[in-house]
Amino acid sequence: MKILAIDTATEACSAALLLNNSHEEIFEIIPRQHTDRILPMIDQLLNKANISLSQLDAVAFNCGPGSFTGVRVATSVAQGLAFSCNLPVIPVSSLAALAQLAYREQNKEKVLSAIDARMNEVYWGCYHLESGIMKMVSGEKVTPVSGVITKGDWHCLGSGWDTYESELKQSNQVNITSSSLSCFPHALDIAVLAEDLYENKKMVSAENAIPSYIRDEVTWKKISEQ
Repeated sequence: MKILAIDTATEACSAALLLNNSHEEIFEIIPRQHTDRILPMIDQLLNKANISLSQLDAVAFNCGPGSFTGVRVATSVAQGLAFSCNLPVIPVSSLAALAQLAYREQNKEKVLSAIDARMNEVYWGCYHLESGIMKMVSGEKVTPVSGVITKGDWHCLGSGWDTYESELKQSNQVNITSSSLSCFPHALDIAVLAEDLYENKKMVSAENAIPSYIRDEVTWKKISEQ
């Protein structure tokens, strides 16, 4: 399995290459520099592995939610790379990537991912571990902080937690038993999730790779419509 994964949806920017059982990642926190760095990161990974884009099985990307501009950058880059070599594309949620990060770094198996959506709202979703892969418990949502309602005990991370830590701790609607600060999605975790999605045939064509903003009022043009 050969998958290139990219992420520009938050302040962090990263690219990762999954080659069979090995992974390589370049990760940097570089707000507003994603468009300058993501393609050089990709070239560096491919050159180091001595592999061409056409030899890949798929391109994966962080489809959001996150920064509107950042999500558009990731989508456009994934579309362009995949279209040029007729590769399938695998959209991966930033919330799922955060959950996978919590498992990879801290062995957490029940995770509530939360990303700051501004306007006193958060994007959030709950995940639990199944055979090494974080699976969504319920649909991803965007709500006021008071709308984060779920049963069970959860580890929480993401910019939503960083911004609204006190509100989430004090909520009677959710039980946060542990947390992590200053965590961003990684392309490495996107690659791991993408491999599982690929095996379950959850890929799309380049022209059908679109962002997931969660907020319905945001529109997006496919590459064929631009």
